[in-house]
Amino acid sequence: MDHLPDNNSRYKDVEYWDERYKTEQCYDWLGSFSKFQHLLEKIVKKEDSILILGCGNSSMSGDMYHAGYRTITNVDYSSVCISAMKERYSNCPGMTWHQMDVRQLSFPDASFDVILEKATLDAIMVEEKTPWEVSPQTASFIHQALTEISRCLKPGGRFVSVTFAQPFFRKRLYARTEYSWSISHHSYGEGFEYFMYVMTKGEELSPEDAALEKKLLEDTKSPPTGITTTHNEDKEDFLSNIDL
Repeated sequence: MDHLPDNNSRYKDVEYWDERYKTEQCYDWLGSFSKFQHLLEKIVKKEDSILILGCGNSSMSGDMYHAGYRTITNVDYSSVCISAMKERYSNCPGMTWHQMDVRQLSFPDASFDVILEKATLDAIMVEEKTPWEVSPQTASFIHQALTEISRCLKPGGRFVSVTFAQPFFRKRLYARTEYSWSISHHSYGEGFEYFMYVMTKGEELSPEDAALEKKLLEDTKSPPTGITTTHNEDKEDFLSNIDL
C-alpha cells in the first residue's frame, strides 16, 4: 500500500495525514459500512443526530447518508481531509465537516444521539507495543477523548466504537463509572473478526464491568491511567500483525 508510513508512530502525526489525504481518495479501515450495517441499523435510528469522529476519507459517512441517515456531523484533525470531504459531499444537506481534536470537541453538552468512531481510537494507540499494557500517556489521551464523548452524548445516547480490539483489552478502557454508560459488544467479519462496542449514556455498568473497574482501581491504587497485566510474550508492535 503506497500510503503506509515508515513506522506506526506516524499515524499520530497530522502532517502524515495531511500529506496522505492530498493524493489518497478513499480508504476504509476495518471494512466498509456494508460490513456492519446490519448491526448499526439495530442501534442507530435514521432520525438520530450523529457525530463521526476521525472521519478521514472513508466512504462511511456518504454510505450512511445514502442509507437514510441525514443528520451527520463529521470531524477530523486534518484540515486537508475536511476540505476535500466537504467538497466531495457538498450536495448532501445535513452533512457537515469540521476540523477538530477528539480531546477538545467544541460542541455543547448533550448534542448528539449517536457518536461513532471506526479505528480512530486504534490509531491513537499505534505506539503501544502490546495490547496487554497501555502507556500512561496513551491512556490519558483516550480518557480525555472518552470524557468528551460522554459529555457530548444526550441522555440515552449511544457511543459506537468499531475496532479490531477484543473485549478483554478494550473494555478495560471503556468500563469507568465516570463516563455514565453501560457497555455491550458485537462482532463481524470473515477471516478476521472486528468488534463493535455500544456504550449507552445514562445506564449503569453491568456487575461484570463494574467488577472490572474495581479490580483495575485496586491494581493501580488510583484512577486507572494504564493497563498492566503479566504477560510473557515478546512485546512486538502488535498493529503490524493485524489486517486493518
